[in-house]
Amino acid sequence: MQFMTIQPKQTLLGGSARIALTLVAAAAMTIPAAAQTPRPHAAALSEFSTAVEELCAAVSPAVVQIQVRLRAPVDNGDNRRAGFFVNERASGSGVILDPSGYIVTNAHVVDGAREIDVSVSDRSRAGEQNGDDAHKHLPAKIIGVDRETDLAVIKIDGANLPVLGFRDSDKLRQGQIVFALGSPLGLDNTLTVGYVSATARQLKPDQPMSYIQTDAPINPGNSGGPLLDIEGKIAGINTMIYTQSGGSEGIGFAIPANIARRVYEQLRTEGHIHRGTIGVVAQDIDPLMSKALGIDRHPAVILSDVLPHGAAEAAGLEAGDVVLAVDGKPVTEARQVQAELLERAIGDTMKFDVERKGQRVQKTVAVVERPKSPMALQDLVSSEANLVRELGILAMTLDEKVAPSLPETRRLYGVVVAAIPAEYAAFNPGLKAGDLIYSLNQAKIGSLDALRTELGKLKTGDPGALLVESDGTLGYVSFKME
Repeated sequence: MQFMTIQPKQTLLGGSARIALTLVAAAAMTIPAAAQTPRPHAAALSEFSTAVEELCAAVSPAVVQIQVRLRAPVDNGDNRRAGFFVNERASGSGVILDPSGYIVTNAHVVDGAREIDVSVSDRSRAGEQNGDDAHKHLPAKIIGVDRETDLAVIKIDGANLPVLGFRDSDKLRQGQIVFALGSPLGLDNTLTVGYVSATARQLKPDQPMSYIQTDAPINPGNSGGPLLDIEGKIAGINTMIYTQSGGSEGIGFAIPANIARRVYEQLRTEGHIHRGTIGVVAQDIDPLMSKALGIDRHPAVILSDVLPHGAAEAAGLEAGDVVLAVDGKPVTEARQVQAELLERAIGDTMKFDVERKGQRVQKTVAVVERPKSPMALQDLVSSEANLVRELGILAMTLDEKVAPSLPETRRLYGVVVAAIPAEYAAFNPGLKAGDLIYSLNQAKIGSLDALRTELGKLKTGDPGALLVESDGTLGYVSFKME
């Protein structure tokens, strides 16, 4: 679970807990001791309680506890131990989406993991006891990680496993009852109840990602678990909280189901995410701009640029168009256009309603892959043939097949970092997809074979320095051979 900590203070009760306590207190003050006859509200509360019990029994077998073993750098202010690593353990939650064992969780739960243990409900022994013996532990492997949305897909070997499905998160409404299920603080199969506080909460102005905000109490260990609706469908994947005390204070956030579904499907099939673009720059219209441009709309969004030769230009959108709606959803902020694009896969379309010179115009734009995207390199490599385990990378020789996927490079030789496989990320000294390696300890690296040869000359504990071009600049990346 990710946190935003301000200053410690006493943990507050979640919204649903406060309401329950208020009802109990009010009943205690207003109902005479002698009055023992059932009240109408008692029957309603009993029905609600029974419904929650049945929901929990139905969905909990599909929610798993995840334990990971990872290596992390020592960070205790002791310069004498700089560069040293220690073994650590962490935990989180996940939800089974396929009977064969595909599980979605948070990227930060499994990031850097060397071993992953998944605790799965053993339905054959579920009636015996509620302890650890009612579960079976299975090893998992990472299928793919998307750090931009903080989602990951892992896989256990299984058959006929219980699963949950996604709901349409666009139809979620403020005030709806939701349930968080997971393993907070290592306490597996924990259910909490709350409401949808907001349906599209943007946490950072410069990022298009929006979250479902909820007051259902979630704590460390809930990360990767589901936020469920009253039908037991996944409304979102719990990912972070705002907190002053370090625990839940009723401000939690979940990745919307529609985003989680698309990322899951692509990670499962391809192991990585291709980000799309349509070739526009959307900008908020402020009051000053509205007056200056004579646009009688505020708040509103204007296309300040339509990139040459892009998908939007081909569809007929023009700079100066005022965006009214995307796929029928009214638009008043630029981030909404970005958020809609984030939910689209390559090849999808977006229908724009725009105002141009006082007329309403509708255009359909195809989503295309971002040009010169390092993600395109991942389709050219395989985990076995291109793995450089010592550096935790998938790499390939820079040649005529690879060059078109890269921006202009300083040199015409080298090794291209195509991907950072999550299961080997702990070995990576700081390289990222798209980086070019030109030398190792001043020895020229002209091919993948040359890189492997030079790495083979290093013994455990030997230092290494890679000359790397990253984002158009040269720099050294140092490491210690393990």
